[in-house]
This record gives sequence, C-alpha cells and structure tokens, in this order.
Amino acid sequence: MKIQNQNFAFFNRTEEKSKTLLEQLASGKRVNSASDDAAALQIIDRLQAQQNGQNQAIRNSYDGISLAQVAEGALGGVNESVARIEELSLQAANGALTDADRSAIQDEITQLQEGITDTFENTTFGGSPVFTGDDISFQTGADANQTKNISAGDSSVVNDVLNIDVSTQAGAQAAISVTQQARDDINSNRASLGASQNAFEQNIRGLTNNAVNVAASQSRIQDADFASILSQKTANDILSQASIALRGQANQSADQVLGLL
Repeated sequence: MKIQNQNFAFFNRTEEKSKTLLEQLASGKRVNSASDDAAALQIIDRLQAQQNGQNQAIRNSYDGISLAQVAEGALGGVNESVARIEELSLQAANGALTDADRSAIQDEITQLQEGITDTFENTTFGGSPVFTGDDISFQTGADANQTKNISAGDSSVVNDVLNIDVSTQAGAQAAISVTQQARDDINSNRASLGASQNAFEQNIRGLTNNAVNVAASQSRIQDADFASILSQKTANDILSQASIALRGQANQSADQVLGLL
C-alpha cells in the first residue's frame, strides 16, 4: 500500500509538471506565474513597466513634435503676411503716391493684420490655444521629472505690426523698420521651435533604442526555450506512462493476494 501511495504521488507530480510544460508551450513563455519562477516574474514585471513607460514617453514626444510643427507652420504664415506688409509699406513710402493711393494700400494691410490676429488667437493643438506665451510641458521619460518644455510665444512679436498705418508717408517709413524687426522676432521663435523638434526627435531615438534593449532583456528571461521544453515534455510523458504501468501492476498484485485469501 505504501508503494502504491508513493506511486500515486509521483503520478500527480508528473501530471502537474506536464500541465506546466503545456502552458509554457501554449503561451511561448517560460514564466507564466509566480510558481514557475517568483524572482524572474518580479524582474519581468519591472521590465514590462519600464517598457510601457518608455513607449508612452515616445508617444508624448511625438505630440511635442506635432505641437512644434503646428506652431512653426502658423508662424510661417504670419511671417509671410508681415513680409507682404513690409512690401506694401515700401510701396506706400513712395512720394509719388497720393493719400488716396496710400488709403487703398492700408485697406490691404488691415486685412493682413486681421489675419495675423486670427492666427494668434485661434491656433490650437488638441483643443488648447498654442500662442499663450506659457511653457507647455511634455513627459518625455519613463520616470518622474523627465520632461521637455515648448513655448510658442505669443502675439507680442507682432504688436507693433498690428498698429501700422501707412495712410501717410511718414507712417509708411516707420512701418518698414517695424516689419523688419517683427520678422526677426518671428524667425527667432521659429528657430526655437525647430530646436525643440530636434530635441524631441533625439529623445525618441534614445527611448526607442532603450525600449528595444529592455524588450530583449525581458524576452531572454520570459520567453520559452521550445527545444528544451519539448525535451522535458517527452521525458515527463515517459515517466507518467511508467507510473501508470506501475499502478496497473500494483493493482493486479493486490487482486492476486485477495484471490489467494
């Protein structure tokens, strides 16, 4: 009876081992629960959390690039309008023009000024205004305080442009220097936004490389070695079959003893 009990316990162990091996083959993972390898499971969990954080930081960085592109594109349009106002101011500064001529030029300038105002007031990203003058922060790492800031500036760079009036020759002369300074300021903001885009792109490259390395580390710990598992499964099946055979022999022996009695 003792041998029979030992054989039954051995059979249960082989069946449990077979269940674990089948689960590993089905999932492709060596570690599916803490009972497989508790220490490895903790490491895998930390690596997965790190990888998830890095992937989200990559998405956040792409959002930063998109914001910078929206702001830079809007400023590019404003710069074109300011350049046109400068061209019209040069035209209005011509002494051969009459006040009526300058008034007609001012009408076009006014339309351009309204377009510039509309750009600064209504350019948004994700429903939020872009040109507030405030820093917009993006979480660009998997850990706390790993952030990058963008500021698109505000309409102060064109305040003087919005007050241009070329209805007089003197006003036209003054407008020329105002527009030139405004274009310098606008292009300075555009350069800053371009630098921010480059910083985000560099951050994405670093995060992507790191995420690949983390995924590889996780894979080495977690992924199943199919050849090894199949070998173990074959050996375990042989032991299980042997256990079944022994149980059958033990039952026959017990029946024979009962028959003799």
